[in-house]
Amino acid sequence: MVVITNKQDCCGCHACASVCARHSITMQEDNEGFLYPKVDTSTCTDCGLCEKVCPVIHQAAPVAPQATYIAINRDEEMRLQSSSGGIFTLLAEQVITEGGVVFGARFNEDWSVIHAWTDTVEGLAAFRGSKYVQSRIGDTYSEARAFLQQGRKVLFSGTPCQIAGLKNFLCKEYNNLLTVDFICHGVPSPGVWQRYLRELREELRAERSVGKNTVPSSMDELPVITGISFRDKTNGWKKFGFRLRYAASEAAPNSVSSSANKVEKEFLQPFPHNPFMRGFLADVYLRPSCYACSAKSGKSGSDITIADAWGIDCFAVEHDDDKGACYVLENTSKGTNYMHQSPFEQHAVDLDAIKHYNSAYVSSVKPHFRRAKFFRFYNRGGCSLKDILRSILRVTYWDRIKWSFWRRFNRILKRN
Repeated sequence: MVVITNKQDCCGCHACASVCARHSITMQEDNEGFLYPKVDTSTCTDCGLCEKVCPVIHQAAPVAPQATYIAINRDEEMRLQSSSGGIFTLLAEQVITEGGVVFGARFNEDWSVIHAWTDTVEGLAAFRGSKYVQSRIGDTYSEARAFLQQGRKVLFSGTPCQIAGLKNFLCKEYNNLLTVDFICHGVPSPGVWQRYLRELREELRAERSVGKNTVPSSMDELPVITGISFRDKTNGWKKFGFRLRYAASEAAPNSVSSSANKVEKEFLQPFPHNPFMRGFLADVYLRPSCYACSAKSGKSGSDITIADAWGIDCFAVEHDDDKGACYVLENTSKGTNYMHQSPFEQHAVDLDAIKHYNSAYVSSVKPHFRRAKFFRFYNRGGCSLKDILRSILRVTYWDRIKWSFWRRFNRILKRN
């Protein structure tokens, strides 16, 4: 049976829970907000299947892509709705047009991130855009297998470890399966994400009451979230921001009524100033396995890998309009076949350039040196997430001295 003694050894892909025929494994949340498998020893027969499908225990060999290039969706409106170049939508629409099913990550009713499927073009809108939270796979591995066995084409998109988990779960290759992953920096805690949303809604509610002597009772309600974008392009692709749309109660001018009207509003914050995004990009609350990722360098087994085309303004400036572009890595002949059926702009780029601007393709990030301190405060309570992050990410005078020392020390080592 699967037993997690070191949390870096579990990527949370759900493959072990999905393969267990006796449903002896459930995914339970720890004090950092991540899900880990727990085995019910009273029903477990110790068949070993959970260990056989684990993508951390059984890692594939690295795979070099067959082709690499920059790709841009020619539909400008669709590209603006996407996080980068809109290539996922092209592939997904193609599969659905052929009667297939597309699996991807979307928000659910409480704005947690889950994996789900759709077989309509309209349903793809929920999958577009990056979600910087680890998604819950749920039953989607089993659902994908059922569609594959029915003979339907399936596109399954996810993080590299989720694709590796799916491949191990299926135990065989399917000609009607197309897998798409992306160059992954790491997945933040779903628990931290939910806490950030709660606190942000409370802040937005408080702002409506400032300076008002009388407030209608309905205005004391938390605003209702109607949309979230981690990568809003209002100020351009490179200067993306976090955008939250919400419905808030607002009293009419000069109204003495206790009721209020619902008004659509928007919260938009550049990513360097957004607390959640700052903590994510500083590697404060990524899943422990992300600091020792088992699915780098094409080890996921995906057919296609997509990534943001960072660096395009340095070596392909003529193709950079700041509306988004993708790097595409064709890992298999199946991936090549699907990409060549899709209409898009293509520009040559070599793998070394992609690695240079997306080092996460080959390397795991290092945990923030105050990560443990963050979770101590996080679990203790009494402080807002914003205040904890302000303290954790603050650069002190002694930090600058230490970093200066290590930079000089490393330069001396390199000279010798």
